[in-house]
Amino acid sequence: MPTFAAYDGLDVAFQVHGDGPPVICLPGGPMQDPAYLSDLGGLSAHRRLVMVNLRGTGGSATPADPATYRCDRLVDDVEALREHLGLDQVDLLAHSAGANLAVLYAARHPERVSGLALITPSTMAVGVAVTGHDRREAARLRAGEPWFPEAFAALERVTEGKATAHDWEAIVPFWYGRWDAEAKDHHAAEDGQRNDEAAGVYAAEGAFDPDATRAALAGFQAPVLLLAGEADVAAPPSAMAEVAALFPGATLVVQRGGGHFPWLDDPGRFVATTAGFLG
Repeated sequence: MPTFAAYDGLDVAFQVHGDGPPVICLPGGPMQDPAYLSDLGGLSAHRRLVMVNLRGTGGSATPADPATYRCDRLVDDVEALREHLGLDQVDLLAHSAGANLAVLYAARHPERVSGLALITPSTMAVGVAVTGHDRREAARLRAGEPWFPEAFAALERVTEGKATAHDWEAIVPFWYGRWDAEAKDHHAAEDGQRNDEAAGVYAAEGAFDPDATRAALAGFQAPVLLLAGEADVAAPPSAMAEVAALFPGATLVVQRGGGHFPWLDDPGRFVATTAGFLG
């Protein structure tokens, strides 16, 4: 697996899928091995996907200072990768929690970003609240599923701050547009993919300054795609519309029937959307 030297000399790994112009892909989790992204439903047939193993995850080395797991500190790792690849500008694609890192990079280095694709993004870096009402509205689209009654009751407890460990597991089907064998296998693989210590530091105090980030993004001129899943309780379309409005010319696409992993739910539609945007 190829590596590059981060700003502090740490060896950070990345994987490459496909050919063509590169797009740097930032995984969610937070701090999850990008294996769960696979080749993003076949997007590698259109672009060269450079999948970052964030420090302490996948094939990357573990830093001596755990504070470097903080999201704003990881921006310098992305910049080091851009320099390693010899690119004046990069297309960035980020999923879920990885979108926080992508928008911080775009805010700090706007001249280095040629395109930004945010896939069912987390909103912490920009301070957009996802309400319980938003989550319940997305969840009700799944009311015909046999697992819905138990999962919806658990979701109510989650939104009220009364969740148990069982409740968090019970709502997992809401994360997928189809709760089938592929989705169950995908979820089961996650346990060994995330660095929990790093995830605990990622959003630590000082990681985000939403007001400053919003101000920077208001002048961001590169094209932005914001892809939401119609039934995603983690990043429901109503909240995603608020995020899209922070950019001068963002395009919001809501994938019908999509959950939090839209490349699994409908690979063809996902690839058509993202490849069409990235070119």
